[in-house]
Amino acid sequence: MKRHLLLQAAASLVLLTGCAQKDKDAAHLVILHTNDTHSAIEPDRHDMGGMARRKVLIDSVRDTRDNVLLVDAGDAVQGSLYFTLFGGEVERKLMNELGYDIRILGNHEFDRGIESLASEWKQVKADRISSNYDFTGTPLEGLFVPSVIKEINGHKVGFIGINLDPAGIIAEENYRGIDYLDAIKSANAEAGKLRSEGAETIIAVTHIGYDEDKDKDCDDLRLAAGSKDIDIIIGGHSHTLIDPAKGIPAWRVANAVGDTVSVLQTGSSGTNLGEIDINLATGKVKARLIPVDNRLDSRVDSSFASLIAPYRAKVDSVKNLVIGNSPSLWDRKSPEMLNLLSDFVRARGSEIYGKPVDLSIMNKGGIRNSLPAGPITKGEIIDIAPFDNRIVVLDISGKDLLENFDIMAGQDGNGVSSNVRVLYDPATKAINSASIDGKEVNPDKRYRLATIDYLAAGNDYMTPLSRATSLARSKEVLYDSLIDYIESGKMDKLLSSPDTSNRMSAF
Repeated sequence: MKRHLLLQAAASLVLLTGCAQKDKDAAHLVILHTNDTHSAIEPDRHDMGGMARRKVLIDSVRDTRDNVLLVDAGDAVQGSLYFTLFGGEVERKLMNELGYDIRILGNHEFDRGIESLASEWKQVKADRISSNYDFTGTPLEGLFVPSVIKEINGHKVGFIGINLDPAGIIAEENYRGIDYLDAIKSANAEAGKLRSEGAETIIAVTHIGYDEDKDKDCDDLRLAAGSKDIDIIIGGHSHTLIDPAKGIPAWRVANAVGDTVSVLQTGSSGTNLGEIDINLATGKVKARLIPVDNRLDSRVDSSFASLIAPYRAKVDSVKNLVIGNSPSLWDRKSPEMLNLLSDFVRARGSEIYGKPVDLSIMNKGGIRNSLPAGPITKGEIIDIAPFDNRIVVLDISGKDLLENFDIMAGQDGNGVSSNVRVLYDPATKAINSASIDGKEVNPDKRYRLATIDYLAAGNDYMTPLSRATSLARSKEVLYDSLIDYIESGKMDKLLSSPDTSNRMSAF
């Protein structure tokens, strides 16, 4: 009898514990989030990331937690052959299959133009939100809402979407007709509206960067500081790896009334999945990064992997075509890679113009991947410079060139050809000296400059270049020119002699 009573008590304890856990979970919302995954369908060269692995993590959280939302903060495309060859179709299909609940636009979603973007996003199954773009009269009209409210067990959670100012970062023809509205004003207005509609927790999903240049319109830290209703910011654009476990950089910051805003971002390329646990009753937030690595491979969903297989076959056919050899590793973010591309642009610019050009400029953002030592494949070169940019030669005044060097210094330097040296103040970012072939740049002289058409139009905030006169333009895109140079042996000398110097440097 006594044993029976003990067993009965134990059974009751299990049931009560289970109910208590379920009740506890009912008051929580788990948000899984990504940003700037940049067409990283497969693991990278360090064996990190991959969408099939991401699905393992997403499924495991959904299996163990009651209330889970999946959110993306933009730039899901551009950066691998999967986008170059298929224009966003692969990313859209796989993200739909993963069951994303909320998505916003990044700047690279516009890379194929607004009509192509509209065609793809009409098929996106997630809630599409943008609080500060007016799409009226464009192909995107009607596809987005300013905000959404999700009801979680009696608690209302509001989401707003904040996008960057497209001017100077997106090619003008790719966003023509979209009106940009002030980010902080729009965010505060929409957050206030959601609060009046009963939202207890308000989350801004943003693609404006964590801590951008002071001259730019807005970033996540300024958005947090200027808000009073936003509780959490899930960000993108700056590829900032915010690790709550380390607290560096800061992820708990004060808003306009002294309350805490949680600011999160996962880096880039899908190598981490962000997880935010919100106690909806108390407002307490816990967050962490979950690495997406090969420990997950044994649990990959074969049906999901099969969705990738037909696309992979075409990617591999391009990726594996050997066109040359590199004696050294060229890391994407290294000075030698930036110098290599800058010198190539000058050499090709001189060819298309028919006479030597004085210098070249190349942006760091135009380089999207590293080049390993050993055989060079066609796919690797396309991954390094995947954009539809063409090389142009400009006639530019020394005055405008110096002004552009100032802008480049404000970006902590950018790419210039081997005959150029620029020194700038690390504190003020003002240039101290700028020389070409050992001679100071003369404001009153004209110079022949080779660059890419994206920069020539004044993008990447290089407005002075848009005042130059165009002299010549390549018919082929940059990566085709580079492939031809490598196949023909014209790059051999540059590839064999890496230049590790900082041609634009702080003094």
